[in-house]
Amino acid sequence: MHSAITRARWPSTESVAKALGATGTTIDTFVQLIEETGRSAIKKTVPLIGLAQAGKEGYFDHSGFPTSQGWEEIRFPAVNDEHAYALEISGDSMAPAYPEGTVIIVSPAASIRRGDRVVVKTSDNDVMVQELRRRTAKTVELRSINPAHGERTLPVRDVLWIARIVWASQ
Repeated sequence: MHSAITRARWPSTESVAKALGATGTTIDTFVQLIEETGRSAIKKTVPLIGLAQAGKEGYFDHSGFPTSQGWEEIRFPAVNDEHAYALEISGDSMAPAYPEGTVIIVSPAASIRRGDRVVVKTSDNDVMVQELRRRTAKTVELRSINPAHGERTLPVRDVLWIARIVWASQ
């Protein structure tokens, strides 16, 4: 007989964000609670702009890293990516997953795989939040975060960069 091995799992970032929202707790307070020392692990700020601004010239370099101009700063637990940044969602085009006001943390250095939620910038300067369905040598297949919108396939040559969403407030 084969016995089942149970492994401890970390909750998803979306689950943590929902719990923080329901309790009115800040991420700083939450991190203090889980740190052994009781001191805050918030040592870093990340740049923040609205998603609607992200397609405009001057906010990202050619690699998808934020430039230093025009960004606000927010405190966030240290992420293992010096180029991580935050985008604030406006409007309801990504509801229910990301309602208006949601802040997403994006890590250009994080590895990306099928099913990940990502930020994509196209050669038309469109910056969009999508789910990665599939990436081949010739195409990038994306699914909208909002189920009311369809899927999209882009030629690789039209995609300037893709970066993974590693956290979302709710």
